[in-house]
Amino acid sequence: MSAEAATAASTPERAAFADELRTTFLFEGLSPEQLNFLVEAGAMVTFGAGEAVFVEGEPATCFFVLLEGEIRLTRTVRGGGVVEITRTSHRGSYAGATQAYIRNSPKAYSAGMDAVTDARLFSIPAKEFSEAIRTWFPMAMHMLEGLFFGMRASESLVSQRERINALGTLTAGLTHELNNPAASAVRAVAELRTRVAAMREKLSWLARREIEPEHLYKLTDLQTKAIERAANPPRLTAMEASDREDEMGDWLDRRGVNGAWDLAPIFVAAGLDTDWAQEVAETVEPPLVESSLRWLGYTVETEQLMAEIEDSVTRISTLVGAARQYSQLDRTPYQPVDIHAGLDATLVMLAGKLKTGIRVVKDYAEDLPLVPGYAAELNQVWTNIIDNAVQAMGGEGTLTLRTARQGDVVVVEIGDTGSGIPAEARMRVFEPFFTTKAVGQGTGLGLDISYRIVVNRHRGDIVVESRPGDTRFQVTLPVEEPSLGVRAALDSTD
Repeated sequence: MSAEAATAASTPERAAFADELRTTFLFEGLSPEQLNFLVEAGAMVTFGAGEAVFVEGEPATCFFVLLEGEIRLTRTVRGGGVVEITRTSHRGSYAGATQAYIRNSPKAYSAGMDAVTDARLFSIPAKEFSEAIRTWFPMAMHMLEGLFFGMRASESLVSQRERINALGTLTAGLTHELNNPAASAVRAVAELRTRVAAMREKLSWLARREIEPEHLYKLTDLQTKAIERAANPPRLTAMEASDREDEMGDWLDRRGVNGAWDLAPIFVAAGLDTDWAQEVAETVEPPLVESSLRWLGYTVETEQLMAEIEDSVTRISTLVGAARQYSQLDRTPYQPVDIHAGLDATLVMLAGKLKTGIRVVKDYAEDLPLVPGYAAELNQVWTNIIDNAVQAMGGEGTLTLRTARQGDVVVVEIGDTGSGIPAEARMRVFEPFFTTKAVGQGTGLGLDISYRIVVNRHRGDIVVESRPGDTRFQVTLPVEEPSLGVRAALDSTD
């Protein structure tokens, strides 16, 4: 790159410089004084073919206007791949610090620019450019900032409302999911208390009947065997279970055991058969058979109830763990992200919506690498896409989650068998406030937020392919850690 400062040029050269700027559509309406200011503050810069004018993510220090040659703007996506946004040789085309005159605007280049051919450009520092625009066009600036900040405030307000609504939906679903195992555990504890009391009573009754110590020892051995079988009972069909209950009930009736119909299902569910019951009958005196069986029945029920409590508490712990993984409240915002853990946590959080008749298919790649990024924000992306898929399927269909590594990127595909996205709407699904849902059912910001999270915050890409019965969103995320400069630029975006 070479630069020639206008202030170092002679008066005729400065006049020629001002005349050249006046021939561009951007500066044709400026006064001689304003053109002179630009000439004094700026410089003529030249770049060779293939040379970078500015780099995406670096501080936006200058505003550039094309005077001669051809340039192109690019964005870095798909793990370092460069996508050309636009290419032009039109004189007066501008790029760089295009929002420098707006207060609190992004301070980094949102794209990169390089010269396709040898190019000559006018360059002015962002600070001088900003001061000039604000001084020359105060009314226009007020209106422009009003529009800019009004749109930003409106989008922020609706976005916050959508996030609150989504949080409310997730909270309601999580509360429902927690309530079931919690209620089951409370009921099991109450039943357990009753069974333990009855077991103590029957053991006391046997002791009062002066059961032989040797018989009591054998009973405890049979009790241990019953507990072991109850821990891993055989899987029976409804017909097999009914037949075994009838067989056990008949055996108990023949021995005069009261309430055989109540006791038989307990033993069968624990995998105990008439051979085991016969061992009990042969261990104690006939008057003690029924009490011994009752005592062992309470033992089996106690084990079953404790297993139910363990299952319920494990379920609660899993839900809490999924909520922690989803929210990422106990972790640093930027970190290596486990994509599979995030997808699974999102499915748990949305379990209430997935139970209605939706089949979930997971096709996860083995040894998928961790992805540098903001885990909680990526979980929001999965939530938005999956929630849209569930609504599109109307409660019935197949939700497919696929992951794969393709070179330097990880690809996450979320597909559904819903009605699809109309062709005329497909190109607009990532626009803010655009929605195909009925009024009141969507804000049109879910996919816009997802796009900004993936593209602006993670240097990735998100695309959609859709036809009736097959809609697929593909999210591409780079595996490589960004440079510190790019990281700073990403942190400044929303």
